[in-house]
Formats: sequence, structure tokens, C-alpha cells
Amino acid sequence: MATLSFRDVTKTYPGDIAVIHGINMDVADGEFIVIVGPSGCGKSTLMRMVAGLESVTGGEISIDGKVVNKLEPAERDIAMVFQNYALYPHMTVFENMAYGLKIRKFSKQEIQARVDRAAKILELSLLLDRRPRQLSGGQRQRVAMGRAIVRDPKVFLFDEPLSNLDAKLRVQMRLEIQKLHSRLKTTSLYVTHDQVEAMTLAQRMVVMNKGVSEQIGTPIEVFEKPASIFVASFIGSPPMNLIPVHVDEHCHVKDENGALLQIDAASVPAALANQKVIMGMRPEHMKLHAPGMAINVEMVEILGSEQLIHGRHGDTPIVLRCPVGLTKDFPLQLDETVQVGSDGVHPLHWFDMTTGRRIVD
Repeated sequence: MATLSFRDVTKTYPGDIAVIHGINMDVADGEFIVIVGPSGCGKSTLMRMVAGLESVTGGEISIDGKVVNKLEPAERDIAMVFQNYALYPHMTVFENMAYGLKIRKFSKQEIQARVDRAAKILELSLLLDRRPRQLSGGQRQRVAMGRAIVRDPKVFLFDEPLSNLDAKLRVQMRLEIQKLHSRLKTTSLYVTHDQVEAMTLAQRMVVMNKGVSEQIGTPIEVFEKPASIFVASFIGSPPMNLIPVHVDEHCHVKDENGALLQIDAASVPAALANQKVIMGMRPEHMKLHAPGMAINVEMVEILGSEQLIHGRHGDTPIVLRCPVGLTKDFPLQLDETVQVGSDGVHPLHWFDMTTGRRIVD
């Protein structure tokens, strides 16, 4: 196991194309970090720089206190699990897992012991004689993880390893990865664009946007106190409702058209007086038929025991998550106007209209 640190790490491609803009982070020994963000945000590039598959333009990456910028991948003592498994089709499961050790001239006894140990952890012991074409997608991914485990590396790198699996298998494999980390306690860096994977796997998560780390924190911290409009709109399903408002000198809240919203002035920080800001409300922290604002219903999604109500307040889209059958008028009709507001339990969120950053806790 090892620590991992990033100091002002940047990456620029020829043509002055900057993709990573100064990442700073310390990963503790045995910590599981998830890097999450949309396609093109730089998360895979950052991981490839740790692996040595991409050069570092500026700054330093250290593993166990040793700067690895100039080291070859084989010298970094890391193991990587790829999205596409990357198994050799002509080799058995045992041979796939043992290949890296064989290349490194490990003894047959040591190879056998390491493969048997990893196979037991991943429940692959009965599949060691099979070839990849005889395995399911989940089993292939476990073989790819087993190939990494036998290396006994300082750092595990996971590059969107579950993207090729169906929804049911992804849930199962998330559980397998959690179990694996709890057993091995190896420092791990996991890249994904799936916020559910990030929220369920991470001890801490890094939310990236356009090569910048928008926020680093535990899943609960990121969900409950998003540091920016981007984080608020990316983490959460459905994402947070973001409403442009004006707060007057008495902390009364008005929408873009000057209409007064029924927001309790006591819940509005005094520091926001006489400012135009973005007010955020989580869909699950709102109530139907509660003081707040009127929305025009555009669509209702029934999801078994709960429903998603999609509507608009003026030009602003609003989504509300609530139990089904709350009122006698269930289900709501399209184009119906209803009142929605805060549940009065969870705080509102406030963001700077210009910078997009959180301005009060």
C-alpha cells in the first residue's frame, strides 16, 4: 500500500491544448478515491498520468513520497483495470492472471500461490481452466481485477471498469469492488462518469469539470454542500433545481420577473440581501402543494412508490421527487398549475450568479 499525491499537476498537448489545469490532492494510504465527471473533463488523462501512459507537463505526481514523473509504467508498482478487460483470448483464466508474474520471472510456486489466493478472493477458483469466451461479462471483469491483484501493487487504478456491463451486473460488480477493497485495503484511484458508482464506492470523490477539480470531499459532503453550480447539477438524480432569484433588503426572494416567491425570509442568509443569486433546491427536498412557487406541469414519471414531477416556473425547469398518491388529484394532469416548495427540513443552497461558486453554507 502507498500514499499518492498530486502537486499542481497539469497536462498540455501539442498546439497548446490544455486539458488538466493544476490538480492538487493527497490520497491517504489505503484510501479509495473516485474521480467523476462528464466525458472530456480530463479524468482518464489524470489516471493515465499516474500510470505513466501519459507524460506530465507540469507539477509532480508522487507514490509513497517518491516523484514518479519520469519513471516508466513498470517501475511505478501500480496495477490497472481497463474498461474493455484486455484479456488474452487464447489463454485460460489462470494463464491470464499469471502472465504478468511470468514475465517478471516469478517462480512457478509463487505464481500458483498468488493466482490461487486472488481466485479465492474473487470466487474464480472453479473457472481457472476456462477461456474468456466461456465467461460472462462480470466474470471477465473479475479476471481483469484478479490479474491486478496478483501483482500486489502499491496502487490500484480502475479506468471505468464497469462501463461495458449491463445495469444488473454493474450493481453486482460495485459490491464486488467494495468487498475487494475492504479485504485488500490497497490505495485505489477509480475513474467513472457514473455518479451512482462514485457515490456508492468512494471514500472521497473528486468532481472534475474541464480539467479542474471542482470539489474534493466525501460523497455526503459533495451531495449536501456542493461547491459550485456544476457540482450541484452533476451530482444527484435528478439534479438540483437551480433558480435565478433576487433577494431584497428584507431577505424576501423574487424570481427573474420580480414575482415574490413564498420562501421563508428566516431561511435566507442576511448576507444575501440586495443580491442576484442562484437558489438551489434538491428535488427530493421539496414538497408538493407547499408554499414556494407555482409550476406548470409538463410531465409526470411514475416510478412505483414515487413520482418525478417535471414542470416550469417561467423559463426555469423544476423537478420534484415525491411519493405517489399524495393527494386526491393524483395523478397530476399536464398543464396543471401546482404549488411546490421546500420541505422545511433541508436547507436551501445559494450560488454566486457570476462565478457559479457556493456563497454560503
